[in-house]
Amino acid sequence: MTQEILATRGQDTEEHWISISDMMAGLMVIFLFIAISYMLHIRADKERIEQIAVIYEKLKADLYIDLQKEFEDDLDDWNAVLDKETLSMTFYAPDVLFKQGSKEVRPHYKTILNSFFPRYVNVLTETKTESQDDHGEYKPKYLYDIAEIRIEGHTSSEWYETVSTEEAYILNMELSQGRSRSVLEYVLQITVNSKKKEWLKQYLTANGLSSSQLKRNDDGTENKEKSRRVAFRVRTNAEKRIVEILKRGEEE
Repeated sequence: MTQEILATRGQDTEEHWISISDMMAGLMVIFLFIAISYMLHIRADKERIEQIAVIYEKLKADLYIDLQKEFEDDLDDWNAVLDKETLSMTFYAPDVLFKQGSKEVRPHYKTILNSFFPRYVNVLTETKTESQDDHGEYKPKYLYDIAEIRIEGHTSSEWYETVSTEEAYILNMELSQGRSRSVLEYVLQITVNSKKKEWLKQYLTANGLSSSQLKRNDDGTENKEKSRRVAFRVRTNAEKRIVEILKRGEEE
């Protein structure tokens, strides 16, 4: 009798352990599917981000080529530099841009802007003559990929009166902001095409950066003349597209 009871208990215990092992095996399969699904999701996001990066690197390269082609004969005369990495057109020669301590655009710089800005906008709003949409209209080449057109005002670290380093930074911040706004107001004023002006109002911004991005000489000292400058810089919406992908991944 005792042996029968022990045999029954042993059978129950064995069945109990079998059911637990089956449950654990099932859970492992579920976790495996979750892990595979997550890995595939991450891989898909990575591939989409890589595709966006490739597309926008090509867009940057194409835009640089078009800007270079448009302005290559003017850069030296304007004392300007077109940067391939940042897509920025930077104007130097501070005595041409503004009077010392002034926010008012000087006449000669206005003359430069009269030639530069309409052509600059034309390049940014250029259409692809070989590509048409469903309505038979030519597609913009860069228009839909632009996030911002920044007018950046930069100063040296010094101030024309004796003040502390911190005070000079704050005063130069106010000056650089005022100068970038003055340039923005002027280029909007010379933009006669109403459609382009409305488009510019959505993307054109004025940014005063004080002495936060100084230019340096080879020996590391500040190049005060080159630090005083104004730049027009195009930002693409590649960063925004990548952030949207990552955000969507978090929500899912």
